[in-house]
Amino acid sequence: MLTKAGHLTYCSNIHPGADWDSHFAELKANLPYIREKVAHDGKLAIGLRCAHEAALELEKPERLAEFREWLEENQLYVFCINGFPYGTFHQSVVKDYVHAPDWTTSMRLEYTRRLFRILAALLPENMTGAVSTPPLSYRRWWKTEQNLSYAKEKATANLLELVDDLIDLTEKTGRIFHVDIEPEPDGILDNGKDFFTWYREILIPRGKEFLANRRGYNSEQAHQALLNHVRLCYDVCHFAVSYESAQWAVDELKKSGIKVGRLQLSSALRIDLDHNRDEKLGLLARQFREPVYLHQVVARTKTGELIHYPDLDAALEADHSGQLEWRVHFHVPLFIDDYGLLNSTQSDLKELLELHKNEPLTEYLEIETYTWGVLPESLQLPISDSIVRELNWVKEQLKVHE
Repeated sequence: MLTKAGHLTYCSNIHPGADWDSHFAELKANLPYIREKVAHDGKLAIGLRCAHEAALELEKPERLAEFREWLEENQLYVFCINGFPYGTFHQSVVKDYVHAPDWTTSMRLEYTRRLFRILAALLPENMTGAVSTPPLSYRRWWKTEQNLSYAKEKATANLLELVDDLIDLTEKTGRIFHVDIEPEPDGILDNGKDFFTWYREILIPRGKEFLANRRGYNSEQAHQALLNHVRLCYDVCHFAVSYESAQWAVDELKKSGIKVGRLQLSSALRIDLDHNRDEKLGLLARQFREPVYLHQVVARTKTGELIHYPDLDAALEADHSGQLEWRVHFHVPLFIDDYGLLNSTQSDLKELLELHKNEPLTEYLEIETYTWGVLPESLQLPISDSIVRELNWVKEQLKVHE
């Protein structure tokens, strides 16, 4: 829905369905109810999740026409697609496979191209079109610095092929399309610092050379094209897990000129280990240890050192001496800060929303709490009501009222 702070939506990766018919059925079952509750007589946006299998079906002209007609009938619209998970995202083990295929492969490039073709057919007039995507690859797959360097270069080369396509798509439609790269713990772009460094030191120089050869662009033309078509997907949970404050991120964005494609509104788990450590870790293990998603942990020590664990199991089994705090990559509900002895990084989200409200970072805000199905039973409500509560909480933070 359009608010004074931008277009607010939620990501449909909350709903299961790797094939289009299954996912469309979930949208039909939930979206009209959610729109009525939060937008009333107005329109509601969908942050569409479209897996590879679903995209193959949806791209067919008759299916796109059917979906467009349903959107119009139900006062819904699509301006962004979540292109991070390629395959199934529910009811099976996802873990690090969420990164596969990565940007070193042609499969990731072709999938993302297909998502942009779908988005171009759905995007309302006078809006930019955004597809989010993984942080190049999963860092732990690349065992040496040489292999990691290769992965960065190969992934960047494939992304530049996409940029070339997006320039064509923009010229054809008159609307800007951008790929939004989402830093995540243990991605090659693990955090904001990694993203900004890669953008400045690899993407821009390689991109200027590529666009000079491919399109005859001068340095300034190429730089502007890269800023337009490659943007940051600012997932607040991920930045919080990396102990990167909203103010720091905003300052870096201003210095670099890099654009935010979307804000993904999300909270992580936060555990203060200075008191009741054993009790808290026991509670964490009982209530939040689950086998589906990666739950990377970043621990902060008394000396300020950050220790990274690939998953919650590894963190729980480690030596915790000298550690003051944990941040856990677990997308918990936005509207809850206190889980008994455990907390969330809700304060990071509130800080970012306040900064955004005063000086907008992007047009697009997308709620991305996707772990409802694996949360403790006490936190689970009917999914539509949970989403309504999330949307209304964000509207309240932004002081957006009818």
